[in-house]
Amino acid sequence: MQDALRTWRTPALILIVGCMISLLNFGVRAGFGLWVGPMSGAFDWGREVFSLAIAIQNLVWGVAQPFAGAIADRYGTGRVLAAGAVIYSVGVLLVAFAGGPATLNLSLGLLVGLGVAGSSFALVLAAFGRLMPPEKRSAALGLGTAAGSIGQFMMVPLAQVFIEAAGWQTALILLSLFPLAVIPLSTVLAGRLDEGRGQQSLGEAVREAGAHRGYWLLVSGFFVCGFHVAFIQTHLPPYITDLGLPAQVGAWALALVGLFNIFGAYGSGVMGGRYSKKYMLSGLYLARGIVIAIFVLTPASIASVLVFSAAIGILWLSTVPLTSGLVAQIFGPRYMATLFGFVFFSHQLGAFLGVWLGGYFYDATGSYEMVWWMGVALALFAALIHWPIDDRQVARLAEAP
Repeated sequence: MQDALRTWRTPALILIVGCMISLLNFGVRAGFGLWVGPMSGAFDWGREVFSLAIAIQNLVWGVAQPFAGAIADRYGTGRVLAAGAVIYSVGVLLVAFAGGPATLNLSLGLLVGLGVAGSSFALVLAAFGRLMPPEKRSAALGLGTAAGSIGQFMMVPLAQVFIEAAGWQTALILLSLFPLAVIPLSTVLAGRLDEGRGQQSLGEAVREAGAHRGYWLLVSGFFVCGFHVAFIQTHLPPYITDLGLPAQVGAWALALVGLFNIFGAYGSGVMGGRYSKKYMLSGLYLARGIVIAIFVLTPASIASVLVFSAAIGILWLSTVPLTSGLVAQIFGPRYMATLFGFVFFSHQLGAFLGVWLGGYFYDATGSYEMVWWMGVALALFAALIHWPIDDRQVARLAEAP
């Protein structure tokens, strides 16, 4: 029976289906920033209300991700993906009927956060890490990440069309249907994709990583990635309208970020298979800081927004295949979903602060400027701490026959 399953469940099929799941998962949540203005206006909320819900979503996603990863490492990804898709869909649907901050936090924050964790590209990347030969693993991780950006490029403008054509509430109802497509796709990833357990238990793997200095540097650096991505994804559209530019520019700015990240994520995955991942990460974070600083200092225009979106898009999730690839490279792919899940938790802590502080400082000062400059400082910090990571295999792997 197992041989029959492996006959049709080829690495190529898993790669295609995994990329489709990543596209749907990331594409739906990429456009939530488009609802900041309409919902805040409809309910007379400050921007901190919506920002807090998104911040809770990111935090819940981060807390749930290691547990989702551990279940996937133990039982396979299929059931986790299907359950996550259902919760994701219900959460988005209930946002349409959220009449106050409490229900918004429950739906957009808690439920969507749990749903995203259960159907996330982190699980897809872990499956790629287990299935792909080491020499092709980095490129596969880049493809899985790039697929999420294709979703952002396709679905953010579509969400804006839904809002303009049917209103923000109906747009959310329509959007809630997309995660359900993950359910049939998840059958391709059903069961355990890697039957060999080896000699190491899950607890031993966690303890081994916890004792590794480089692992904690990865954890710290990915915090910065989360801060940047969540702040920009949520607050760039309203920031653009504050500059006096049309709302459609905000939608296309996020779409452009997704478009250029297709090339950035896949390119970093391919290059990560050839060059030092840790040095590439240092360069990427340094480049982010420079791009953000130039954007803040440049007079606002449609051209400056689009150039910034393209530049930050190249750097957007290019860190993901390199960071996840380092986890697999140092500790092996067996418990990658769990170990990368803990790294991703740090990413989501950064995302929580990036989103929430954006809304907090805007309501307090009427400006996002302080948070932009926080992003620059954090980029420099991340560039420094990735440089000294020891990226050699742990002794357990190096000594294995």
